[in-house]
Amino acid sequence: MKQLKINLFLILCLFYGAILEAKAAKADKNRPNIIYIMVDDAGYGDFGCYGQKLFATPNIDRMATEGMRFTQHYSGSTVCAPTRCSIMNGVHTGHAYVRGNREVQPEGQAPIPANMITIPKLLKEAGYTTGMFGKWGLGAPGSSGDPVNQGWDEFFGYNCQRQAHTFYPKHLWHNDNKVMLDGKAYSHDLIQKQALKFIRDNAKKPFFAYLPITIPHAAMQCPEEDVAPFRKKFPQFEDKIGKYGHGTKVRNPVAAFAGMMTRMDRGVGQVLDLLDELKIANNTLVLFSSDNGPHHEGGHQPGFFNSNGPLKGHKRDLYEGGIRVPLIAYWPGRVKAGSVSDHICAHWDLMPTFCELAKISTPKHTDGISYVPTLSGGKQKKHDYLYWEFHSYGNAQAIRMGDWKAIRLKVKNNPDAPIQLYNLKQDIGETKNIAAMHPNVVKRIAPLFKEAHTPSERFPLFAKKR
Repeated sequence: MKQLKINLFLILCLFYGAILEAKAAKADKNRPNIIYIMVDDAGYGDFGCYGQKLFATPNIDRMATEGMRFTQHYSGSTVCAPTRCSIMNGVHTGHAYVRGNREVQPEGQAPIPANMITIPKLLKEAGYTTGMFGKWGLGAPGSSGDPVNQGWDEFFGYNCQRQAHTFYPKHLWHNDNKVMLDGKAYSHDLIQKQALKFIRDNAKKPFFAYLPITIPHAAMQCPEEDVAPFRKKFPQFEDKIGKYGHGTKVRNPVAAFAGMMTRMDRGVGQVLDLLDELKIANNTLVLFSSDNGPHHEGGHQPGFFNSNGPLKGHKRDLYEGGIRVPLIAYWPGRVKAGSVSDHICAHWDLMPTFCELAKISTPKHTDGISYVPTLSGGKQKKHDYLYWEFHSYGNAQAIRMGDWKAIRLKVKNNPDAPIQLYNLKQDIGETKNIAAMHPNVVKRIAPLFKEAHTPSERFPLFAKKR
């Protein structure tokens, strides 16, 4: 009799365990895998689906054709580190811990604190396996900002954005292990391989894969197999030499840029194909974006490629060309194929968006608003305004409020610098400052520059009064 009770108890335990496992599996199915791909310094016009004509990006274009293309999406900042902080912590640069690029020696950037709430920490607590493959830029090896201290189960790539100025580095990092290289391996290929392995290894459970890949940052370097066709296409640039750090010299950097973008696009295709192979595409949201506008470094010529499309400005500007970036959402069966959204959103919206997808509470500190309703065709809440501040070139501030765009330059020594005003619906290229014609609009926007800015001792926006 006693044995019968034990057996019955074991059967009930197994039955109850099976129910829990089935419920967990159902819950996991309702929580999609998330892949966020962010290229480095690619402009709004650097992709076929956004107007690029001089080279092809068929896989990114496929994402747009089979998913949703956003036309009014913005980066967290106009340079690397603050953008990455904005993404990880879900705040704009008026509230961010990191508001500018700040190097530490011998390797790394000023670290974010150990207790910062980050996307990977939140998703890891929700049961996701988290992996990052690419460039970090938020804390040197061994610091509080080291990826291993910020919620990542696996990290492979560059810890330091300065080290990422070459695509043929002497080392990369795998978690907290320094991986020594011979300087002949193309880093993008190594990072891509590890990202694909992570997706394959975690296909049967919820995962978050963050791919902040380094193309087309800094040096215009690419294996010859992808550069050669563009040498023939752009022979007029063959005698131009591109230089960027580490003794780098590249002939025909224009051809190299097109080759880099071709190779990057192929890697995106590999991700999409792997999702199909693993039969998890219908339960995986893939987002594609850039960290800021196009640069002029390493011999790159964004004007030749029309990299910023119809927009004014480049990297390090708060005009649209420096901060308006692509966003493509690909989720077969969930995001309407071929759809286009003019929803105004920004990198700091990722945290609430991912929290909603993972079915967890969004932290109260975030400046973001989930755009899951836009992805699913629901009613979307809108921002009252977006805000940026930039801590170089005399410091600057910008606000996007509806169709209005306001900019103040050189505020470091002039906190009351004049406000430039543009109507982006009528003048997307910000060619005509109409502040004098709309004093009431300027009056409405002016207080927002103060409202959105929280003073930072690490990154003071205004010079101290004497």
